[in-house]
Order: sequence, then C-alpha cells, then structure tokens
Amino acid sequence: MITVNKLTKTFGGLTAVSNVDMELKQGELVGLIGPNGAGKTTVFNLLTGVYVPSSGEIVFEDKSLVNLKPYQITSRGVARTFQNIRLFNSMTVLDNVKLAYHWHSKYSLWGSFLRLPDYYRGEEKMNQDALELLSVFRLDNKAQELASNLPYGEQRRLEIVRALAAKPKLLLLDEPAAGMNPLETKELMELIGEIREKFDLTILLIEHDMSLVMNI
Repeated sequence: MITVNKLTKTFGGLTAVSNVDMELKQGELVGLIGPNGAGKTTVFNLLTGVYVPSSGEIVFEDKSLVNLKPYQITSRGVARTFQNIRLFNSMTVLDNVKLAYHWHSKYSLWGSFLRLPDYYRGEEKMNQDALELLSVFRLDNKAQELASNLPYGEQRRLEIVRALAAKPKLLLLDEPAAGMNPLETKELMELIGEIREKFDLTILLIEHDMSLVMNI
C-alpha cells in the first residue's frame, strides 16, 4: 500500500530523519518505535505533507506523495492524529466530526450558498454518518457537547473519530494513548483493533508501550 525508500529530512545542519525504509501492506498494523527525539513524528509529518523530504521517496498506491499538500494527501486516503490534541474546542463534538466529513461532501459550493435540496440531503447524510461513527467510540451521547467539555480520554477518542471521518485507507496514529490512564488505554487499543477490521484500515502507530500494540 505504502512504500518509503531512503526518506531523509534535514533542518539546516541537523538531520532529523536519515534513510528510512518502510513498507506497509493492506490491512497491516505496524508500530513505529524509538526513543524520544528519534524522528518518529517527523516521519509522520513527511508522510502527510507537513514537511517536504530532503530526499527519498514516498509511494502510496503506486503514486508519489512527495511535494503534495496535506489536503491533497488526505484526499488520496491518508489521515492522521496528532500527539497534541487538535480539536475545535468551541464547536460541538458532532460538528468537529462533520467538519472532517466535508472532504467528501457531494453538494456544490453554489448549492451550499443557495441552500438547494442537494445541500440539505448532503447535510442530513453527513449528520447520520457522523453520529454512527461517534457511536463506535461511544461518544454519540456527547454529540451536542462542546469538545472542550469532554474528559481528556474522550478528547483523544474524538481525535481518532475525526481522522476516520476523512475516510482513510491508511491511518497514522501518533501516540493515541498519551496521557490516558491504564483502563482508558486498554479500551482505546481494543477500539483500534475493532476499527481496523470494521473499516478495513491499514494502521501505522507510534506507541512507546509495544506490549499494548502487540495485544491489538
């Protein structure tokens, strides 16, 4: 599905990532491990277009991702979460998810502006899909709450829901259990295993505790 060949990134005289080779096949769950400062998040930033590689190749489904913008990579089927939660705190839980679904909205800008029938149909479908996805993570009962009001563990789960709303084929999870207590972590890892099967995902995961990854 995705092949990385001799991926390198330098910042001035500092080499953050050097000659990384990696291959993920459809349906795999792969853990990316290494000490703090080893460049794991930098690899994610390279795969998702946040950084442009200094050299090397990134090929996803036989097409290069190098020099593409993040939104272009998302539209090709790659989504990610971040180490630091990036929710829209002043928006509801439901609207956070619907915003991600707009990548795949069918109605036109003109239809949205004039509130034509296709706009209302699209919004209704988006609303239903978002609620169904929230229910997978047991957040549907919090749909109308502000994202800022969620407990930390639920904010972490909402971050993953938003990534899934982009309908990815490849999901990159950057320390999704960071800051969670052991019970929250166990439940989240079980959910990750479930969504991998339910949505036919390939997952690349940064997680320091590899015993958690092995139990998914």
